[in-house]
Amino acid sequence: MATQPNQALPNGYRLNEYTIVRKIGGGGFSMVYLARDDTNQPVAIKEYLPGALVLRTEGSVLVQANSSENNAIFRHGLKCFFEEGRALARINHPNVVRVTNFFRANDTVYMVMRFEQGKTLQRHITSIKEPMRESFIRSVFVQLLNGLREVHAHKILHLDIKPSNIYIHADGSPVLIDFGAARHALTYDFQAASPMYTPGFAAPEQYNQRERLGPWTDIYSVGATLYACIVKSPPPPADQRQDKDKLIPVSKTHAGLFSKELLELVDSMLKLNYTERPQSVFVVQKKLIEMARTSREHKPSLLALIKDRISRRI
Repeated sequence: MATQPNQALPNGYRLNEYTIVRKIGGGGFSMVYLARDDTNQPVAIKEYLPGALVLRTEGSVLVQANSSENNAIFRHGLKCFFEEGRALARINHPNVVRVTNFFRANDTVYMVMRFEQGKTLQRHITSIKEPMRESFIRSVFVQLLNGLREVHAHKILHLDIKPSNIYIHADGSPVLIDFGAARHALTYDFQAASPMYTPGFAAPEQYNQRERLGPWTDIYSVGATLYACIVKSPPPPADQRQDKDKLIPVSKTHAGLFSKELLELVDSMLKLNYTERPQSVFVVQKKLIEMARTSREHKPSLLALIKDRISRRI
């Protein structure tokens, strides 16, 4: 079903103890607003608003299911979104966006998060022409995986890890944001919940084997994000790879530009069969830390740099 043209909350709208400043993002399942609380501190507010299921017309702030058949699905999603807010509010980690509040209003649910300053990893990737420094990649992802370990320890899967959902602060530290696709691994019915994924970064089981979701699913997405740091573009969508896998391992395409250990780790994280990937965040993090301990800063060879430049021009 096509996504409905939902109206955002108007600028200046009073939502509980928050004042909406403006809409700053959103996709098929939610809208995100910059707002200010009663102490004038900026916050980000995510509104559950699945366009395929609900419609909010101009001049109204209430959210209504667009059909009687979709009402039950929408209500189930509301419950999941609210419970995820409750679970995420228990997580207090420097590398995970802080959820400070969650509440019901306008016949939907809102999640209030700390407003993060910095730029996304996606912007960092596209702003650099030369290969990204491997020491920077290792530093960012070791810290990011610290946060993801905490998320998994609360039995939550993120399910939408990608460069645009990772903020890089001025000091180089990352923070994982946007838990709009998150699912509580032990509590919720994955089959009843609406699928949410980003092609290129979503694991194959997110398409058609959702009963197999687990930590390895987020690990695939982290691998795809690492791939994007190396190649400057995401890998082919997993559903296309299942039909005919045209993905060439980065250990072959980018040999000499990055260490063999890093490239082989990325290849292992992008295995289509989830049992062939690293099964825990700790395993991936340990390998990255070992690389930092046993190797100096990897400097791309001149030949590898020339080959990289030529390949981008083709």
